[in-house]
This record gives sequence, structure tokens and C-alpha cells, in this order.
Amino acid sequence: MIPRGEHGISRKQFSPNAIKVLYRLKDGGYDAYLVGGCIRDVLLGQQPKDFDVVTNATPEQVKKLFRNCRLIGRRFRLAHIVFGREIIEVATMRGHHEAQEDKNQISQSSEHGQLLRDNVFGSIEEDAERRDFSINALYYSINDFCIYDYANGLAAIKAKQIELIGDPETRYREDPVRMLRAVRFATKLDMQIAPASEKPITALASLLDNIPPARLFEEILKLFLNGKAQQNFLMLRQYGLFKSLFPELDRILDKNPGGLEETFIKQMFANTDIRINAEKKVTPAFVFAALLWFPLVERTEKIRRQEQLPEYDAFAQAMNKVLSENAQHIAVPKRFTLGARDIWHIQQRLDKRAGQRAYRLTQQPRFKAAYDFLLLRVDAGETEHTALAQWWTQYLGQDINGQKEMVRELGHQGGPKPRKRPRRRTTKKPTE
Repeated sequence: MIPRGEHGISRKQFSPNAIKVLYRLKDGGYDAYLVGGCIRDVLLGQQPKDFDVVTNATPEQVKKLFRNCRLIGRRFRLAHIVFGREIIEVATMRGHHEAQEDKNQISQSSEHGQLLRDNVFGSIEEDAERRDFSINALYYSINDFCIYDYANGLAAIKAKQIELIGDPETRYREDPVRMLRAVRFATKLDMQIAPASEKPITALASLLDNIPPARLFEEILKLFLNGKAQQNFLMLRQYGLFKSLFPELDRILDKNPGGLEETFIKQMFANTDIRINAEKKVTPAFVFAALLWFPLVERTEKIRRQEQLPEYDAFAQAMNKVLSENAQHIAVPKRFTLGARDIWHIQQRLDKRAGQRAYRLTQQPRFKAAYDFLLLRVDAGETEHTALAQWWTQYLGQDINGQKEMVRELGHQGGPKPRKRPRRRTTKKPTE
């Protein structure tokens, strides 16, 4: 226990709604603590984003105290207390699986050791042992305003170490997503994964294949939209974790180390980090369009060669196949796959600029993203598109008259001419 005054934390550094939840639970006769990342981040001088609460009240008891509460989760039941856009997550203290089971104490594991259901409740000491990393096993109490450290989390923070609580292989088997979390915390907090926690990762990386695709999508967003995407990508590749997320791209990268494909992906993540850190918007559609681009190009060529199809038809077939296969690993919502499709389609239309085509293309909702995608391809080494990228850059910098002049000049240089519509034949009415 770290007494009040020694840890240098004030409750004002936490969300007022989280403090409100703590007091409501306390007044209801339950023990309640702030836990995990919010305490860790405050100790590291960072601004916490999520505030989690742990209590000895069951989810049903929590729901009785809060009208703005909804219960979620199958593997482990949680209570979400909703304050407008802010959600305070409240979990019941977890116990060991060996605890006597009743109808509210249910635990179930797969043949790989992965926890499928984990509704086993216990004491705060047991809950600390069930946490994933020692840096996340810190508890803040409003009873005495002290921090309780049950797993040497403060020592791990001081040593800049991401270390699992308990046997690393067992803990990774219980929940393989912990391997992704270890990578994310290491880059986010500028720490190293402890040797014992790092050792089993490569051998167990394939366990991610057992994780539901919808859950992996959420983890991908945390990895690649947190301002540390490039570092996370390199670490995922280092530990063999990227293969379970994007197997086709991983194979292509292995086939040509340091080549155009790797340069493209690294540059995309570097650009993403710059935008995120500048608090600019980044759409997952662009990220997934980039991650699946080279599998799409490869599949298009294969279909075109095998089925003797025109490139446009082969491209359309390849899009469907690539997205369908990716969905078996990561369940990307349709609104983002549609965005990726638009970005890909526009790549094929960027060189068709005659007549009104250039202007009409710029009116497409995804045009700016597609234009940025083209620039990314050129920056990565696709020099054959340099002139096209320069033309579009100049075109977008012109007013309407300048744009019309550029299109006219393109026609004089032998560019593609707009296809004329055939004249409708009219038949004269017979004169009476």
C-alpha cells in the first residue's frame, strides 16, 4: 500500500464520473477501486483516457444501483455505466478457477487453454493475480486515498518493463490477445517486454487464429490508430504476430524483404502516426485499403492470367476474394470495406482525365483519400505513376478555369478522348 501523500495522485486527476461511481458503490455497502490503466498513466505523467472500476458487487447488484447501467459480455460479465459519451466500466473482482462454482461462478476453457467463460468472482488479492500485466494491477481507493500494489506494478513501471502476472505461457493461452496488448503497451509507454514475458510469444503467435474476427478488429484499431502504428507493425512482424492478422500480406513481405511493399506499408503507418499525433482524422478504410493492396494486386494478376479476363473484371473479382478471405481473420465493418473498395476503384480511374472525367472524379466522396493513396504509392517507389501524381497535384491547386485548361492541354498531348454517345436515330412521321 502507498499511503496518501506519497504517491502524488489527487482524485481530481481522475474522471469526475468515475469518482461518482466509486462513491455510489461505497454508499451501497460495497468495496470499489479505480484500477489499471488510469492509475498507471497518471503515475507516468500521461493523460488517462479510460477509467475502470472494480468492486465486490456482482454485475446484477451494480445494475440495481445505477439506472444508466447496461450489462455486457459473455466471457466475463461487465457493467457499463453510461454518462453521455463517457462510459465507466465496472467489473466484479475475479477469483481463481479452482474456486467452488455455483450458478454465478462459471469458468470454461478451450482445448488450447483459452478462457471461453470467466465469471468466477473473488477477493481483491485474487483479482490482482488475475490481471494481465503487473503495471495494470494497481488499485486506488477512495476510503483512504491510497494506492494498493499487489503485483509489484510500481517496480515494473520504474524498470520500464511489461511483465505478465503468473506463468507467461499459461496467461497467453488463456487469452492470446494479451500478446497484442504486450506489444501495444510496450510502444505506448516506451517500455520493453520483460524477457520471460517475451520468450513464448513467437511460439504461441498462431493462437490468435482462435480469436473471434470481430474482437481482432477492435485490437487492430488500438494498435494502428494510437499514434504508434509503425512501431507496432514492426514489433508484430518481429514476433510473428502479424501473420495471424494479415497472412497474405505477411507472405508477400517475407518474399521481398525491404522491398516496395514493405516501404509502402511502413510509410503508410508513418503518415498515419503523424496525422493521429496532430489530432487529424484517420479512417480505418484507408488503413485497410493499404494493408490489403498488395494481396489485391497479386490476386488480380493471377485471375487475369488464369481466366483470361480484362484487367477491370479481374480487379473486381480479386476485390471480392481478398475482402472475403480477410474477413475470416479480421471482421472489418462494411462501412470501412466499402470505403476501401472506393479507394481501390479510383486508382484505376485516375489516368482517365479527358472531358469532364477529371472534375467528376474529384466529386467522389473518397477522392481525397484515393489521391493520398496514389501519392503514397509514388513515395514508396512506384515511379511509373510520378507524372500522374504530379498532374493531379497541379490540377487540385488550380481554379476552375485552370483545371479546364489543363484538361484541354491533356487532349492536345494525345490523351484519351471522351467517348461520344451514339446519335439517336429518329424516324420521320409520315406526312398525311
